[in-house]
Amino acid sequence: MELRLAADYLDGVLRDLGAEKYSYTLSQSEKQELNLESGSFKLMRTVFNNSASVKLFAGARMGSASGNDVTEDGLKKLAQEARLAAESASEDPCHDIAPDQGKAEFVQGVTEPDMDAFIMRIREFLDTAAREFPKVKIMMGIGSYDRWSWISRNTNGTEFSARAGQYHFSIEICASDGKKTTGIDYTGFATKTLDTPFMEMGDLRRHMEDVQNSIYPETLDGKFEGTVIMTPGCAAEFIYMTLSNYIGDSVVINGTSLWLDKVGQQVADEKLTVSLKPYDDRIVMGERATGSGFKSEDVTLIDKGVLKTHWLSLYAANKTGRPVVKNTSFDLVVEPGEKTLEELIASVDKGLILGGFSGGQPGTNGEFSGVAKNSFLIENGKVKCAVAETMVNGNLGEAFRHIRGISKELLIDGSTVTPYIAVDGIVISGK
Repeated sequence: MELRLAADYLDGVLRDLGAEKYSYTLSQSEKQELNLESGSFKLMRTVFNNSASVKLFAGARMGSASGNDVTEDGLKKLAQEARLAAESASEDPCHDIAPDQGKAEFVQGVTEPDMDAFIMRIREFLDTAAREFPKVKIMMGIGSYDRWSWISRNTNGTEFSARAGQYHFSIEICASDGKKTTGIDYTGFATKTLDTPFMEMGDLRRHMEDVQNSIYPETLDGKFEGTVIMTPGCAAEFIYMTLSNYIGDSVVINGTSLWLDKVGQQVADEKLTVSLKPYDDRIVMGERATGSGFKSEDVTLIDKGVLKTHWLSLYAANKTGRPVVKNTSFDLVVEPGEKTLEELIASVDKGLILGGFSGGQPGTNGEFSGVAKNSFLIENGKVKCAVAETMVNGNLGEAFRHIRGISKELLIDGSTVTPYIAVDGIVISGK
């Protein structure tokens, strides 16, 4: 109710400034946070935050402003800043707001937390970790319940509002045995229920196992071309890089995308189907409205290897004359395959299980190069050892054209739904 009153006030301020076309979003959030340090509870705190963002149009000029003060004085100042920004901006008729999307109220996740049960699950996780993974040290952990409410309006008549909440848990871990210590690994998940022990949520158990098995890594000699099995988290990272590099706003606007004229054509192996699904029940806090004011929709970007659309905002669509995609999230859902992870590993003569990747942004041609993190060597269909000081090189487009297999197993971490993906033709280099 407070947000709605603030929105009514902001409407009046913007009209008084003579603004005939604008959009804005007002939000409030609350975070109840538990911090862990060295496996023990360290801090509990509650943090509140307000935010406001305004886009105001003066003819073909668009100005924006944002801030954290949603008092009457704060909103008045924000509106004035947006007007000044519009007056000083360059003309660009491609800036716009979505047509009338009607009125809708969304309720997502869990809006009232059970903090006692949440703390119990964290304690249970710590006890399980100590018992099953004695060499793993939980250096830091953060458990939080996050609650949001927001309202968004534009002068075309759209009004969206939402109430939403989720539990979130993340850890930073390493492992040691005597003087031998691994590097640091991270993982986490979001959830709307507390029905399942945290060790079995997301990929916490796999990360704990992998770190404990990485204390004595081996350094590879030379280089070879082999198969890389991307873990689900790593696969999501590579898919994001591929989408950004080939079908995102900037590469389509400037014409550097190698998939610029590939809509409707095969761009990846037929095993690959990639969608953004904010309404999938496995996605806890899926997007409900885009930044330009569209009601978000589920969209399939790649269907059995065929590119269905570029991933364009309203601005990029206006700039290029191509269709807008009413989804600016990364609520990623990748369809599972027909093989188990064990079967994928058994099919590999020589390669890696790639647990993480540390490298720069790929070039416009899709070439990537970086360090393999938390990774394991595969030889003759078996996992041999953890590896250190190992590089991986390849091309994003070619990698997803040469998919050996996709796993039946899926990582569901509340934000993405992703399988293991095995790709051929990756150069793996040791010393």
